[in-house]
Amino acid sequence: MTQDLTLDEIRERLAPGIADNAAFDGWSDAARDMAADAAGIDRDVARLAFPGGAVEMIDAWFAAIDRDMVAALPPAALAAMKIRARITALVEARLDAIAINRESLRRALAILAMPQHVARAARLGWRSVDLMWRLAGDTATDYNHYTKRTILLGVYGATVTVFLDDDSEGHADTRAFLSRRIDGIMRFERAKAGFVKRYEHRPSLSRFVGRLRYPVV
Repeated sequence: MTQDLTLDEIRERLAPGIADNAAFDGWSDAARDMAADAAGIDRDVARLAFPGGAVEMIDAWFAAIDRDMVAALPPAALAAMKIRARITALVEARLDAIAINRESLRRALAILAMPQHVARAARLGWRSVDLMWRLAGDTATDYNHYTKRTILLGVYGATVTVFLDDDSEGHADTRAFLSRRIDGIMRFERAKAGFVKRYEHRPSLSRFVGRLRYPVV
């Protein structure tokens, strides 16, 4: 029964329908109302579910895309892949989930690019790449946690730019572009690991000072 749904559940239910409508009506009240009508949800309740307007509708849609990505690649499937293949598959699964609504994505990105929405856009992007790395098995909590996500965010953003105008069969051009960028990430990670290994046992002034303050007993 739709009247028993929480606002979170309403947002989750309406987000895909709003995205379908946004290609023609933008991320607007009209798109939201049509999605509510199709789902049998009162328009006033739908409005309450998205008090922040377009940005909250986009947020809910991006969350729905993340859920689709997770569903497309269960843990058992990812476990059989190497790390490079996992990241590639996760990005491609997310793009596949968006493919039917590329125009809606284009309009969403235009809204998120507005100065008043830049911080929210950054949080949404970080949320998605953080999920990708966690699904890929990353457990880093040091600076590697941040560098991996920052680099993937840049790669994903660039790939989406290509994807929006890619009319090749099966988005082959986008997949090739992504493959090249993922190769770059892997080369960087290998180089970083080698650098850390070479320098981890060298004398460190900070470690020396730390031992003076906190001597081993």
